[in-house]
Amino acid sequence: MSQTVDRALSILPLLAEGPADLGRVADRLGVHKSTALRLLRTLHQHGLVHRQSDQRYRLGARLFALAQEAMESLDVREIAHPHLLRLNEQCGHTVHLAVHEDDEVLYIDKVDSRYPVRMYSRIGKPVAITVAAVAKLLLADLPEAERRAVAQRLDYPLYTARSTPNAAAFLKELATVREQGWAADLGGHEESINCVAAPIRGADGRVAAAMSVSAPNVVVTAEDLLALLPLARRTADAVSDEFSGRNPSGTNPVKDPV
Repeated sequence: MSQTVDRALSILPLLAEGPADLGRVADRLGVHKSTALRLLRTLHQHGLVHRQSDQRYRLGARLFALAQEAMESLDVREIAHPHLLRLNEQCGHTVHLAVHEDDEVLYIDKVDSRYPVRMYSRIGKPVAITVAAVAKLLLADLPEAERRAVAQRLDYPLYTARSTPNAAAFLKELATVREQGWAADLGGHEESINCVAAPIRGADGRVAAAMSVSAPNVVVTAEDLLALLPLARRTADAVSDEFSGRNPSGTNPVKDPV
């Protein structure tokens, strides 16, 4: 049964790439067409996939509805969004909100920059976990044993010369992030993109989410982006206060920096 479920779920990432016919699904799963058809029919019955008129399959509307419901249940997103909008209005750069789930760090909200250059990040998409500033904050807050276990099972792709190369370097960086209470990605994922991030904490003091400000070098230097860190941290603190119940009405919005 577990193998059947695994195969059925493996179909969804394939269809996320675009519509696929029965043969392609069977080839990707490494099964006979009759097995692939049985799995597709089951997913179709639940609305998770849809059979088109050209006999190809695509993701179903029910899947998107479930994803939307799941995202809406993340209260931190609803609470943080007006703060993210305000931060974006103040600095003009791209603002992200991310959470840690099942060994992935996912963007759950994004406010695009006001200038023509756009970042390719998308809501619901995993971040580059070994270099992203939001990921460093979320993983740095894990208990030490869990933090080490996660670091050991991650891959460390070298996106740029500044990417984190291995688990030892990653753990050292997480220790620094844990101590200083903020994180940065200065060209670790893309050489031309820099990012600073601050934690959002729940009532228990643990990091529940992380928010970041990102911008390309052609718009602002790394040094100037780092200068926005106090504003980003005040915004994160305001979200934390509201999310944790310390300031449930959000009556103390972050002011423009003097």
